[in-house]
Amino acid sequence: MVQATTSQRRPACRRLLRLAPLLALGLALAPAAQAQQPPAPTVTVAKPVVKDVVEYDDFIGRFEAVDQVDIRARVSGYVDKIAFADGAIVKAGDPLFTIDQRPYQAALEEAQASLESAKANLDFTTGDLARAEDLRKTGNISGQIYDQRTQALATARADVNRTQATLNRAKLDMQFTEIKAPISGRLSRRLVSIGNLVNANDTILTNIVSMDPIQFYFDVDERSFLAYEKLATGSLKVSIGGDPNEVSVATSDEDEPTHKGHMDFTENRLDQASGTIRARAEFPNKDLKLVPGLFGRIRILGSDKYRGVLVPEEALSTDQDRRVVYVVGPDNTVSLQPVRVGSRVDGYRVIREGLKGDETIVVNGLMRVRPGVKITPKPTTLPDVYVVAKQ
Repeated sequence: MVQATTSQRRPACRRLLRLAPLLALGLALAPAAQAQQPPAPTVTVAKPVVKDVVEYDDFIGRFEAVDQVDIRARVSGYVDKIAFADGAIVKAGDPLFTIDQRPYQAALEEAQASLESAKANLDFTTGDLARAEDLRKTGNISGQIYDQRTQALATARADVNRTQATLNRAKLDMQFTEIKAPISGRLSRRLVSIGNLVNANDTILTNIVSMDPIQFYFDVDERSFLAYEKLATGSLKVSIGGDPNEVSVATSDEDEPTHKGHMDFTENRLDQASGTIRARAEFPNKDLKLVPGLFGRIRILGSDKYRGVLVPEEALSTDQDRRVVYVVGPDNTVSLQPVRVGSRVDGYRVIREGLKGDETIVVNGLMRVRPGVKITPKPTTLPDVYVVAKQ
């Protein structure tokens, strides 16, 4: 019995000996596995900024000149002089082109001579009729002759009027040979050269656009238009309480609108095809930096004053087709909170839905967090105006 028991114990001991290295290895790896668990990530957290805000909306549009004119000749003839450089800034009345004046000068002199002849004939017929009246008193002239002289005087007066009109037209044609700028502004290039024949009221010689002030046209969608109509300020109104409705615009190379102007016009109906309404603002352009045809971004009043919740743009993330922020719970666990964002105010993004303003959110380090993960919060206080440092 004793020998059998001993023989049975030997296989069990062998198995224990074989398992011993594995048990030792497991005990050695257990502390290492515990040591490899990463610590909770440290991220910057803060409460949103809550304050009275007024929202502004941006729309894309294009600058256009207040006045633009195609320069045409009002008389036909050959171009004799060109008095401007391509692209020059001119004032109203500055000379631009001269049509060959010699034919019109000859017509003017002929009209002057005709007028002098008609006036001489008028003087003669006036005196002739006066003599006829004297003879008529004594009965030494027939009634027919008297009537003929009266008719001759009337014809002479009509000739004077006709030749005077011809002279006036000749003087006008002579003036039209000097083509002057009808408005102040910037010229385009010359479209004809000296020696070219131009036809009256047909050939375009160049064109000119006014520069100061300049207008900005943009389209507003139907939903926004209806919202603006409900505002006390009336964002698209030309004036508010008798004062101009001020707006601002930025060119494509500017981050923020800096050019100040005012609303000038709103169309009287919505376009049925696009569902938008055309509006116009006017801006001073003393330095002539704003050029007709430039794209711009106009900023108009989008809301009345209200208590708003603001977060930095860096605190916003995207989850498929929605915008979200990471909210930190009491146990420092991060959860995902969908939000509806509005316009930018004081460097922040307005949160229209999703936050009340008393939450703690992650504002820096979004790449190190995900829903359900605990973090090590690093609290901070957001300033009243958020300025992003430029690299």
